[in-house]
Amino acid sequence: MLKKIKLEHVVEGMYIRELCGSWMEHPFWRTRFLLDDPKDLATLRKSRIREVWIDTAKGRDLEGAGEAVIQATREAEMQDSLQAACAVEGHQEPVSTAEELQRAVTICRKSRQAMTSIFGEARMGRTVDTELARKVVEEITESVTRNSRALVSLARLKNADDYTYMHSVAVCALMVALARELGLADEAVLAAGEAGLMHDIGKAAMPLEVLNKPGKLTDEEFAVMKRHPEEGRRILQAAEDDLDPITLDVCLHHHEKMDGSGYPEGLTGDQITLYAKMGAVCDVYDAITSNRPYKAGWDPGDSIRRMAEWANGHFDPTVFQAFVKSLGIYPVGSLVRLESGRLAVVVDQSAGSLLKPVVKIFYSTSSGCRIPPRVVDLSAVHNKEAIAGREDPSVWPFADLDELWSGLPADRR
Repeated sequence: MLKKIKLEHVVEGMYIRELCGSWMEHPFWRTRFLLDDPKDLATLRKSRIREVWIDTAKGRDLEGAGEAVIQATREAEMQDSLQAACAVEGHQEPVSTAEELQRAVTICRKSRQAMTSIFGEARMGRTVDTELARKVVEEITESVTRNSRALVSLARLKNADDYTYMHSVAVCALMVALARELGLADEAVLAAGEAGLMHDIGKAAMPLEVLNKPGKLTDEEFAVMKRHPEEGRRILQAAEDDLDPITLDVCLHHHEKMDGSGYPEGLTGDQITLYAKMGAVCDVYDAITSNRPYKAGWDPGDSIRRMAEWANGHFDPTVFQAFVKSLGIYPVGSLVRLESGRLAVVVDQSAGSLLKPVVKIFYSTSSGCRIPPRVVDLSAVHNKEAIAGREDPSVWPFADLDELWSGLPADRR
């Protein structure tokens, strides 16, 4: 039996089935667990959570206080009951990238914890916590709805230790932004996000010495890694809750290419679904823009340019065009040279033109030194600056480039 009770009635030994309220206010990244540690109970009582669902079949029941039960339901009714009783509703108006970045830091941190847990459970042969995954998708979707660039840009900044987990978070955010750009319905946007979050779960079944190898894979090792889409489908099919077929499809087919040179099935053109085509674009973009042990990530703007060169054989043209529109021709974080000879980093997109983003000017090539940073909207009526071209960050000594565009020092990202 599932029971919804007030926090003050929660005691050790109860099995927590759901914490009501926003996932961002939860003190744990797990959504289901046995409350067997006094420290966890103390943490829960200090949180902003006021009500929880407990599962009496898996843990201690509420003793002799029937009136303390707010609602009771059988497992079959759980999904509808939780959506009605624990949902946090409210329309969010769009906000600036700078403002949303502050929220995105917390979302990235909690999402990293959640994905570490999900991959860890899968690696040990346990079923995937689909409910936790959906909580992550909901928070990421809300962030992308408020601002389509903040979390996408921040999730790109990952280190080697958490690449696999944060890659999943980044692809989820990219899929949500792309789905919205394609005009998909809200339900389809969430489905795309879930597919992006779980697309690489098969890597949990890969040998760690191959998955974490700090260098180029041998042909034999690459053959092993190419099994991860099929392993991912196997892991997802074993989940307790039914997953959307879109998630299974993207997991299996995100490495397919339009010309048939992809894997595992060598599909071509219309044989590949819209969502798998979306997954292919988002997966590649985050992979090539992320730092890896064996290579530095490419600049976001240069990555878009290179992907455009591959588009005919690799990506669906319509999907790729929508992807570029969702990020901008010069995505946030791109280093650009202005016609004045000054260098700037892209900090936001403008409503006026994909070619005229909002930039932060910070360096003069004529004097060869830094200048006081200044934010300029290149689409503004009286602006006289324009982008002359992209710059390769690797040839410039700007160790603080990510801090320049995000406004966040490394220890806060």
